[in-house]
Amino acid sequence: MIHKIGENLQEGKFGNDMSLNNSVKQGGVLKVDKLNFPVLVVSKNFFNQEGLVIVCPILKESIESPLHIKISSKKMEGYVHCEDLRLLDLKARRFSVIDSIDMLSIINITDAVQGIFDYI
Repeated sequence: MIHKIGENLQEGKFGNDMSLNNSVKQGGVLKVDKLNFPVLVVSKNFFNQEGLVIVCPILKESIESPLHIKISSKKMEGYVHCEDLRLLDLKARRFSVIDSIDMLSIINITDAVQGIFDYI
């Protein structure tokens, strides 16, 4: 299902009557129009409520490292590139929630992202 904020609630599309915090959560995997790869939502749920989300790309092939963390679920497998943070405005882009990852993986990935900004 493709969502765009502000559309009518027809054919399963996202509309103003449904808030983003009901669909886009930390640990969610999104397919976003004009991106050739899925992304993982790393921002906290309270941040996502207004339509902005911070994501990292998920690539099928990579070399596992402290910043390239392997994830797998029922629907997909790949490597989250934690150093490639992106801010997306979901109010301006079509997207669909395609999967989510387990809490342990979320913790490992957010720790890696936070580690980029730690003090010396």
